[in-house]
Amino acid sequence: MIFFKEILKLWKSEDLLSQAWEETSEMLSLSHAMFEEAIFNLRKGVKRKKLIKLKKSDKEINNYQKEVRKKVITHFSVSRNIEDFPSGMVLLSIIIDVERLGDYTKNILDLAINYKEKIISEELLDELREIELIVEKRFKKTLKAINDQSEDKANILLETYENDIALASDKIVNGCISGDLNFKTNQITTVVSLYSRYLKRIGAHLKNITTTITNPYEYIGYKQPSEN
Repeated sequence: MIFFKEILKLWKSEDLLSQAWEETSEMLSLSHAMFEEAIFNLRKGVKRKKLIKLKKSDKEINNYQKEVRKKVITHFSVSRNIEDFPSGMVLLSIIIDVERLGDYTKNILDLAINYKEKIISEELLDELREIELIVEKRFKKTLKAINDQSEDKANILLETYENDIALASDKIVNGCISGDLNFKTNQITTVVSLYSRYLKRIGAHLKNITTTITNPYEYIGYKQPSEN
């Protein structure tokens, strides 16, 4: 089994994989900054032009993804070093999740663009604010764990995941559909259900990224089987 700390030894060298790792870290930092600004603007009711401009940050994330892919493929084409193969696969797995973080952040910005009022989660539903806060904290902690290359921090983070965000989000969405949750307008109902679902998906991709630190490649995104 290839673990993250073993892969990092390969990334320390001055080659294309090392450069790809640096760009992946920058890509994740940009995704985090975009997410935080999206939440801030959502709550402040920022003008539509600024929100549209912020959405374009996702193009930078996509460019990073293309560059990382190019460097990983070029590295293997030139070096033909099979021993480096697992590290390249893990790196490609991370950038897929980071790219999806950018996509869901764009979805959140679309809510702010198309809903004319401020979207202050706790004023709509207390449970929605709880999910929002959890995801914000996990984003920061995931970025910290990756940049510190800390398996301990990743394990602590994974212990808190379980299904809390998923269950809470599903409960909100199901309540909106069934009518158990009532809001003043259908528009608010749509905003609450979509926002809770976008946050759920961001949480899921953050978990996938965290597992790249602790799990062998075949279990990235999944819980490892107990060793008995």
